[in-house]
Amino acid sequence: IAAANACFRELGHDAPLDPAEDQTIAFHGGRALLRLGFRRLGMGEDQVGIQYPLLLEHYGGSIDIFTSLYPGVVAAIDRLRGAGYRIGICTNKPERLAETLMRQLGVRHLFGSLVGADTLPVRKPDPEPFFEAVRRAGGAVGSSLMVGDTTTDRDTACAAGVPCILVTFGAEGRGVSALRPDAQLDHYDELAVLVPRLIG
Repeated sequence: IAAANACFRELGHDAPLDPAEDQTIAFHGGRALLRLGFRRLGMGEDQVGIQYPLLLEHYGGSIDIFTSLYPGVVAAIDRLRGAGYRIGICTNKPERLAETLMRQLGVRHLFGSLVGADTLPVRKPDPEPFFEAVRRAGGAVGSSLMVGDTTTDRDTACAAGVPCILVTFGAEGRGVSALRPDAQLDHYDELAVLVPRLIG
């Protein structure tokens, strides 16, 4: 949202996007934010394609300023890894930016793989990026699951034929129950209990 607002400021406008109000839209990516901002400014969407690379530049330059890890996530990953599980990332962020973010947050070493939106010719909810993340992490798709926070993650899990855990502390909150995940996660402390229940 900050990166999109930076684009609008450079075009001479006030920032039309609100970090709290527009959080859910942010999960649909930079182009969705730009479209929303231009709509609020009463402008057409013809600038979206031009501004998107600039948004990525702004985002990459301050990628970890507004980003923090959810409470308990590192401990949860450590517990799962200690129990022999492989952990990977499957994201619709561009791979380069996701790699940068994970390194700057100091957690890239916790993940056996990272597959981004542009790693393969397809992206979530196509199941191939998920399959590739599992393979690169050294896991087996038949004994894997998705942990996510959006309908895209639920759709990816369905397409991959694997269980899905959706967190209740993302932008959708408890609204994720409408997506009918196999389990809901209220805090990462619960993850090490849920995973063996779903995949053994």
